[in-house]
Amino acid sequence: MEIGREKRRDPRVPLVLRVDYPGMQQAVRDVTENVSAGGLFIRTDRDLREGDRVPLQVSFPGLLEPVEVEVEVVRRRPAGQDQARGVAVKVPVDRVDDRHKLARIAETARTGLGRAKRTYRVLVVEDNARVVEMYQYALRKLRSEGENGVDVAVEYAPNGHEALARLVEPPPIDLVMADLYMPVMDGFALVERMRADPALAGTPIVIISAGGPDARDRAAELGIDVYLQKPVQFADIIATVSTLLRIR
Repeated sequence: MEIGREKRRDPRVPLVLRVDYPGMQQAVRDVTENVSAGGLFIRTDRDLREGDRVPLQVSFPGLLEPVEVEVEVVRRRPAGQDQARGVAVKVPVDRVDDRHKLARIAETARTGLGRAKRTYRVLVVEDNARVVEMYQYALRKLRSEGENGVDVAVEYAPNGHEALARLVEPPPIDLVMADLYMPVMDGFALVERMRADPALAGTPIVIISAGGPDARDRAAELGIDVYLQKPVQFADIIATVSTLLRIR
């Protein structure tokens, strides 16, 4: 009953934020699925148990500097066919300031208040035409909702080679979202080339892939910012970017 009342009091909104753990081994794989003033749901393979209190940081490359909060694990979710393993966490009652930090992010996402100061450009690198169509549909749907729309321009490239050609042309790209397995030039080579180019080295890179731990570890070594395991809701990622633009 307490959890149910908390959900009604603190509505959860879909947000994809990177999760890090101060003092613990870092993993580019851990991300939030949703956020509220009262807590988060985190996709993670870490062995976190109900009742554990964990300090963590949530962030988004290039848009949200790390926000430090302390949370308590209230529920574990096993991996399923259509869902990743994870934990639901709440902000303890004695961490009032931490509730305020999450509340600002969640309220902006829930109400759509505020306006971005500029358009944010995302380059999606994906060779599957059906996936691109899904992304385009999700973006159109987001733009049709809310008074402020979505201040995000999305461009597409079918492989790493064409992505690099676009990245050196104006206007500049703010975020690259790429698959790992593509023809001509795959995502691994794209990340390696970007990190070796001084003009592109600072561009945030989010990888979306169905690859296993070896692929994740290799991508992390090459310098990606966030690794998202499929299935991932593209609309949630774009909505996250739009929310953070209004917070800045």
